[in-house]
Amino acid sequence: MEFIHKSVLLDECIDSLNIKPEGIYVDGTLGGAGHSLEIVKRLDGGKLVAFDQDMDAIENARIKLAEYMDRVILIHSNFENLGEKLDENGITGIDGLLLDLGVSSYQLDTPERGFSYMHDAPLDMRMDKSLTESAWDIINRYSEAELSDIIRNYGEENWHARIAAFIVERRREKPIETTFELVDIIKAAVPRKARDENLHPAKRTFQAIRIAVNRELDVIEKVIREATEKMNRGGVIAIITFHSLEDRIVKNVFRDLSAGCICPPEFPVCTCNTVAKLKLLTKKPIISSKEELEENPRARSAKLRCAVRL
Repeated sequence: MEFIHKSVLLDECIDSLNIKPEGIYVDGTLGGAGHSLEIVKRLDGGKLVAFDQDMDAIENARIKLAEYMDRVILIHSNFENLGEKLDENGITGIDGLLLDLGVSSYQLDTPERGFSYMHDAPLDMRMDKSLTESAWDIINRYSEAELSDIIRNYGEENWHARIAAFIVERRREKPIETTFELVDIIKAAVPRKARDENLHPAKRTFQAIRIAVNRELDVIEKVIREATEKMNRGGVIAIITFHSLEDRIVKNVFRDLSAGCICPPEFPVCTCNTVAKLKLLTKKPIISSKEELEENPRARSAKLRCAVRL
């Protein structure tokens, strides 16, 4: 399947990064290379460092960015390894970081990847196929309590305990192998009268399992802090999130890094010596325009937050 992914908030991201032709920019989530292509077009003497843990994305980028490969470094790795990989490539400072934290359309629409509740496929959901643990392992090996916690914490699903119980009950008969088997279990667990008619009953649970497989929330704070330390003055961090859990982490880390003194108000003088490292560029997140939503409905939950290095 061709790697097709429509970049979300593309113009807003490029404008926010304020790209300098000679700058060093990182796309931590290469995906379909839409954002990367627009960044690299604007470079003259600069470099784009593009990360993706999905080897399909790396191979697609070699084709899509072929005209510009003299100014591109492709890195097959999770962006949590940003600092280490920049050091390995002799890069001491960067001028911008872009993260698009959504799962790519290619991954959702490739049935055998097992991300979607709309396609019947083996339970997988690994963005990096070299990971040893897949959705199958979580569904078939985690305890009922662990499953319930994952579905509650990462999916914000009210019926987490019942879904977990139904999964454990079903797998006593035989392992749960496919996405549609899991969908059927979730539908049985969530009472019809309790369902949101605008939301597939499996959506939250599939999101939760995918997040757990790929440790998506665990790496966000780490990469923001590492990027801040690597960022040259005036460099911008731009992050697109797609659900409240991601957005809350980004918002809170940006807030912490943009705070100055954190001494209690009653202290007569500052003793913490905390210095703000970032300045918020977006007090409220940027969302997709009506025109973009008409062209790409998957952008409806996207939020862009940006901060600049002081």
